[in-house]
Amino acid sequence: MKKSIIILGLVGLALVSCKKNETATTDSATTTEAVGQGQEAVQDDVSNPNIVQLAAKNPDLSTLVTAVKAANLTTSLSNAGPFTVFAPLNSAFEKLPSGTVEGLLKPEQADALSDVLGYHTYVGVIKEENMTDGQSLGMVNGKNIKITIVDGKPVINGKAKIVATVPASNGVVYAIDEVLLPEK
Repeated sequence: MKKSIIILGLVGLALVSCKKNETATTDSATTTEAVGQGQEAVQDDVSNPNIVQLAAKNPDLSTLVTAVKAANLTTSLSNAGPFTVFAPLNSAFEKLPSGTVEGLLKPEQADALSDVLGYHTYVGVIKEENMTDGQSLGMVNGKNIKITIVDGKPVINGKAKIVATVPASNGVVYAIDEVLLPEK
């Protein structure tokens, strides 16, 4: 519970610091414009869905949606943002050892689940064309992911490939083919 509050607090602090057209700096000193969108950019209509609404409409992201709900992060990821979410497909979750997903969805594993989900979320928008080899991004859970460029395409932590990019009213969703697990 305490870790969930800390993660939600980090999201809140990061939201306060991400003002319109502010520049976000990554650990590798690469600067990327955080596409600022104020509260006016978040709309509840289906023509401009936020990240959670987008994911909920995609059957290939149903495991992620279940996890976001179990971790009570639906409201956080529906806020103005902007956010970049690396969203594992259902097939990515299926690659995990048997029982991993089920275990993380148990109420007593809420902290671990929040840690995993926070490792998939960056406050700010990082466009794929602005991702650079060796770039490090500080994620919501306080840990970093590393971007490498392989055959001209970004790869996250040396294994997760982006298979689809979908803009949302409060950021961008990159569907990925692997679940990112934070190092202990």
